[in-house]
Amino acid sequence: MLRSGGLSPTDPLAARRRGSARLATALAGALALLAYLSRSSDPAAQPVRQRGPLPLGAALALTGNANLYGQDQRMGISLAQGWLHNRPHHRAVELQLEDGASDEPSAIAAFNLLIRRGVIALIGPTLSQQAFAADPIAQRRGVPVVAASNTAKGIPQIGAFISRVSAQSSVIAPLSIDEALRREPGTRRVAVFFAQDDAYSTAETAIFQKVLAARGLTPVSIQRTQLADNDFQNPITAALQQRPQLVVISAQAVDGGNLIRQLRELGYRGQIVVGNGLNTPNIYPICQRWCDGVLIAQAYSPELNTPINRSFRSLFAEANNGRVPGQIAAQAWTAYQVLFEAIQRLQARGGFSGVTLAEARWRLLQELLSGRYNTPLGPIHFRADGEVVQGRFYVAQVRMDGTGRNGRFTLVRERELPEAKP
Repeated sequence: MLRSGGLSPTDPLAARRRGSARLATALAGALALLAYLSRSSDPAAQPVRQRGPLPLGAALALTGNANLYGQDQRMGISLAQGWLHNRPHHRAVELQLEDGASDEPSAIAAFNLLIRRGVIALIGPTLSQQAFAADPIAQRRGVPVVAASNTAKGIPQIGAFISRVSAQSSVIAPLSIDEALRREPGTRRVAVFFAQDDAYSTAETAIFQKVLAARGLTPVSIQRTQLADNDFQNPITAALQQRPQLVVISAQAVDGGNLIRQLRELGYRGQIVVGNGLNTPNIYPICQRWCDGVLIAQAYSPELNTPINRSFRSLFAEANNGRVPGQIAAQAWTAYQVLFEAIQRLQARGGFSGVTLAEARWRLLQELLSGRYNTPLGPIHFRADGEVVQGRFYVAQVRMDGTGRNGRFTLVRERELPEAKP
């Protein structure tokens, strides 16, 4: 007999309902298992290994139009590895290097690969434009990033896990403009060139132009170029028709070096101020003897007389046939150094014991941002938002030798910026 509102155990509808319930239960179990397996396969969910070296990732532009920077960075990191690992330390660090190339998709792919491998932190990518694309991935995954060469505005503000040892352009750019105006105070006519398809160059030229406006100067010509350009005759001709007394360039090494050379070949004899994109000795073989006299503001000077910078200079010269290091290599050394030293302090306090990789990454971030570091750049530390605090900057002038193929950044002025001090 059926109860009111009930179904017989043998009723087909009841059987179907029971089957559906079992299917739902099984499906829920399968989904839970998949979720568990997904979590357990994520390196961030695994305990930090207590023995062996900690993996540290770097994504650098080893190919593409920014490879001149990437090669400098690889050299700087390699020298830092050798120097630091030969000193007493609590935990070995194993560098995993990937080619971030010179575009955003390659940087994203390199970051994703290194994060899946379970690196404790990341250095890179090389270009600011790449950083705006790749850094949010590290931020979402909770992986600390130290930018070695990203100077565009807003890099640390991408997220709490993002920091940099490369001082932003707004701090450095005014110094070279002021030096040019100090040398020729009657300057009134300025031409500006910038690579419009590069996020860093467009950000830097805005800073340069703001500085010029603050000094009472309005550019008589603004020329937009492309990173892939190698023939600048048309924009140069247009600019020179305005009879500039000063040229200000925001570009990368290859296009910027060619632009300098062609400016001189087409008859420009005035001062040239360049931005951070040309802050590498790799411009010498590009613009050759025409590099001579170019002014640039820098966050690093090889002439800084400190024990660690003397060591860096000596190691760099030994590895590069006596060459003098530039800012890109020095900042890459510094990026590796600050992470290495933060890892050692955390290891000494047992901060990696009994925690997952995700927790270890968070602890390393806190340790990194709270530390103070004596680097080839000079003393530095970080603000809470990951911005580097550096008080000493420089203005240099390129001096080429008699061959016209080798040169150096010669220090012409050192500046202490009180607002950048601790």
